[in-house]
Amino acid sequence: MSTNKPIRVALAGAGAFGIKHLDALKLIDGVTVTSVVGRELDKTQEVAAKYGIGHVTTELDETLARADVDAVILATPTQMHASQTLACLKAGKHVQVEIPLCDLLADGEQVVAAQQASGLVAMCGHTRRFNPSHQWVHKKITAGEFNIQQMDVQTYFFRRTNMNALGQARSWTDHLLWHHAAHTVDLFAYQAGSPIVKANAIQGPIHPTLGIAMDMSIQLQAQNGAICTLSLSFNNDGPLGTFFRYIGDTGTYIARYDDLVNGKEEKIDVSKVDVSMNGIELQDREFIAAIREGREPNASVAQVLPCYQVLHKLEQQLKS
Repeated sequence: MSTNKPIRVALAGAGAFGIKHLDALKLIDGVTVTSVVGRELDKTQEVAAKYGIGHVTTELDETLARADVDAVILATPTQMHASQTLACLKAGKHVQVEIPLCDLLADGEQVVAAQQASGLVAMCGHTRRFNPSHQWVHKKITAGEFNIQQMDVQTYFFRRTNMNALGQARSWTDHLLWHHAAHTVDLFAYQAGSPIVKANAIQGPIHPTLGIAMDMSIQLQAQNGAICTLSLSFNNDGPLGTFFRYIGDTGTYIARYDDLVNGKEEKIDVSKVDVSMNGIELQDREFIAAIREGREPNASVAQVLPCYQVLHKLEQQLKS
């Protein structure tokens, strides 16, 4: 298939993360956003006007019925991810769904089965696989120059009320286990190059109004012996974000978003690792390239399913 075959994309979810995808898609040749779906019509119309998108709706089904949509990016609330991904596949559209793929393992398994039956491209937004900092480490591992002994990860937010990344009230409740831990659980197995065989979790008190645990600690071990320690909090009043420490046999590396330093805090230049320093753009480029080349993308729904199998086991453990 031609590498510049025009691809017409619809975006569902015009919130903080949807906007990041619109900014990324503008940078990819031969891609046009033809439709945008949002919960609130007026806000969605504003986004469409700003990005020159011709069709606006509050109904995903209306967009899926359109002939000028080849692929859909879902940046909608977690609770809708699996059912909307299934709807896209059923409508014959390629689909990229933001992390997490699901918040129930059975739903994720259904998505993988539907993708395999359809032959369409279906991938999940596991952005850490694409961030240049983590790609740099991955290349060192695949070259045989670095092996992980331990990953030490902190995922910290200050979110005692239900706000999104833009500081606006959210219509849904975020989740430490099914959303934020998913990034690290997947990345650990991906970087270790080995499946997770042991997983353990403990959580702090359940928040009286949000109904979720605000603090969580997770331990993982890969089949090859590497371990991972993950601390998560919605109670942490700064610094915010996720910090990854890779402790290996030939060095230590610390990734903070797209910055990478060694154990002596010396900066490592990751600007030449890929065509952009923006993980979301790189993720969207992979989605479009996989459609054009008719191949399985990195972070396909099948590749990330083991992550959700681990999250399911951890959830069972926390409930017991």
